[in-house]
Amino acid sequence: MIKVENVSKYYKLDDGTSIKALEDVSFEVEEGEILGIMGRSGSGKTTLLRALRGVEHIDDGSITVGKVNVTSSSSQFYYNNLKKETAIHLQRSFGLWPDTVRENVLRKLYARRYFDEGDTNFEIAESEFGDEADELLELVSLTHKADHYASVLSGGEKQRLIMARQLAKKPKALLLDEPATMACPKTKQEILDAVKKINKELNITVIVVSHLPDVQKYLADKVILLEDGEIADVGSPDEICDKFMQNMDDVVDIENISTDEDIIDVCDLNKRFYLLTGGEVLEIEDINFKVQKGNILSLIGPSGAGKTVLLRMLAGLDDPDKGEVLYNVDGQWCDIDIPGLGRMKIRSQLGFMHQEFALSHYSTVLNQLATRLGYKNQDIINEAKARAEKLGLSEELLDSFYLLTDLPEVEAKERLRQVGLDAEILNDLFPKFPETATKEAVADIFESLDLDMDILHRKSYELSGGQKVRVMLSLILISRPKFLLLDEPFGDLDPITLRTVTNSLKRISKDYGITIVMVSHNTDFIKELSNRAIFVDDGKIVDDSENIDEIVDNFIDFCHADYLKGD
Repeated sequence: MIKVENVSKYYKLDDGTSIKALEDVSFEVEEGEILGIMGRSGSGKTTLLRALRGVEHIDDGSITVGKVNVTSSSSQFYYNNLKKETAIHLQRSFGLWPDTVRENVLRKLYARRYFDEGDTNFEIAESEFGDEADELLELVSLTHKADHYASVLSGGEKQRLIMARQLAKKPKALLLDEPATMACPKTKQEILDAVKKINKELNITVIVVSHLPDVQKYLADKVILLEDGEIADVGSPDEICDKFMQNMDDVVDIENISTDEDIIDVCDLNKRFYLLTGGEVLEIEDINFKVQKGNILSLIGPSGAGKTVLLRMLAGLDDPDKGEVLYNVDGQWCDIDIPGLGRMKIRSQLGFMHQEFALSHYSTVLNQLATRLGYKNQDIINEAKARAEKLGLSEELLDSFYLLTDLPEVEAKERLRQVGLDAEILNDLFPKFPETATKEAVADIFESLDLDMDILHRKSYELSGGQKVRVMLSLILISRPKFLLLDEPFGDLDPITLRTVTNSLKRISKDYGITIVMVSHNTDFIKELSNRAIFVDDGKIVDDSENIDEIVDNFIDFCHADYLKGD
C-alpha cells in the first residue's frame, strides 16, 4: 500500500550549509496496518511524514502511496496527487475555523465535493453531509462538544477535532505526528482508541509518529526506529521501545525541598465561562491554596478541567470574577490583578511558558534571547518608567504594556492592533540586551538544556521540534525568574530529551531558587520533578498532596488510562 525506497532529504540553511534530515530510508506498509515511527527530537520523523504527505519534495529515492508515485524529479502535479491519497495531523497544529466543532467538520466535508472550504454553504453542507459529520464526531468522541466553538476546546479536544476533519477527506492513509501530544491521559486514551477504531472500521492505513513507548505499544503493529535521519532498526513495539530507551540518562540525584515560606497566595478564585449556545462551559469555584518557596507544584487533571485558566490567572493574564492572587516580592505582598508598579515588579520576576508557544519564525535565537532579557532584566522597571514619563504614559498604562511581554507574540500584537499601536512600542519601552551580555547570560542555561551555542545564530524555522522547546525554555530561564509557570510545554519532547530537561529544571530551580507551578499530563515527568501536586477537576480542587506517586496513580485510575497500565 505504501512503499518508500531509498529516500533522502537535506535542508539548506541561510549560511549555505546543509543538514541531513533523511538518508536512504526504505520500508513498506501493508494496507490496514498501523506502522509506528520512533526517534529522538530531530531524528527526521516529521520530515518523513511530510514527505509521505507530499508537502516535502524529496532529494533522492521514491515514495508510492496506492497508485501514486513520486521521485525527486516529479513535478508538483504528482506531489499534489500524493496529497489526495493522504491526510496528516502535524504536531502543535491547531489550525481551526472560529466556528463550532460540527461546522468545522462540515466545512471539510463540503470542501471535499465543492473544493471551497472558506465559502461553505452550511445549509447545503447540513443537508448533504450532516449524518457523516455526526459519524465522524462519534468516531473521535466529540459528539458532546458539537455545538461548542473550536476556540474554547482544550488542547486534546482540538487534536481530536483536527483528526475528524482529516477523516472527512476519506484518505487512504492517515499520517499522525504525535497525535496525543497535548492530551491528558483520559483524552489520550480516547484519541488512541479512536485511532484503533478508525483503523479497524474504515481499514485506513495509519502511520503514527510518537516517541512515547506506551503509545507505540498500544497502537502499532510494528515500529521503525530513526536515528539521525536513518533507519536504525525495525521490529515489534516492545523490541524497538526497549532499544530506544536504553540510552536515557539516570534521574539526577537532587531532592527539591520547599521551605515553609509562603510566596504565592491564591484566595477564593472564581471564574465562569459561557457560550452563547450551550450555556456554562466551565466554572472555577472557590480555589484556595498557597505555594511555598521552593515548591515544584504540578496542577493535574483531565483536559478541560480549568488548569490552564487557573495558571493564566496566577500569571495575571486572565482576571478572575472574584478573588485575588498575591505574590510575596522582596518581602511585600502584591496583587497581580492590580495595575501599577507593584504588578510590574511581580512580572519582572515571573516567567510563563505557554502550551501553544511560538518562537519568532524569522528571528535568530540570539535576537530573541536579547529581547527577552530586555523585558525581564531586574533593572528594567525604573528604566521603563523613565521612558514612559518622557512618552507621557501613566504607570498603569506602562504596566498594561508590560503585561503583553508575557503573552504569546500573536496575542500581544493583536491586543496592540486593537488599540491602534504597533508592536515596536514594546521595543521602545524595553530595549533588547546587548548581544555579548546575552551570550554570557545564556551559556550555563544552554549547557544545562544540552543546547549547542552554535544555534544562537539560527533562525527559529531552522530548529528541530525538540530544539524549539528547549530554546523557548531558555528564553524563560535566561532572566533567572523567581516564579516559573509552565503550561504543558514539554508534551512533544521525546522521553530521552525530556529526562535531560527534567534533570536541568531540578538543577536550575535549586541553584537559582526558582519556585515552579506547572500544568502537565505526563505522569512520569510529574513524578520525577514535582514535590507537590493539586488535582483539579471541573474547576474545583479534588486533592492537594505531597505524596506524588499516590496522587498521580489516583489520577491515572480516574482517567481509565489503560495504555499507561500495559493492558
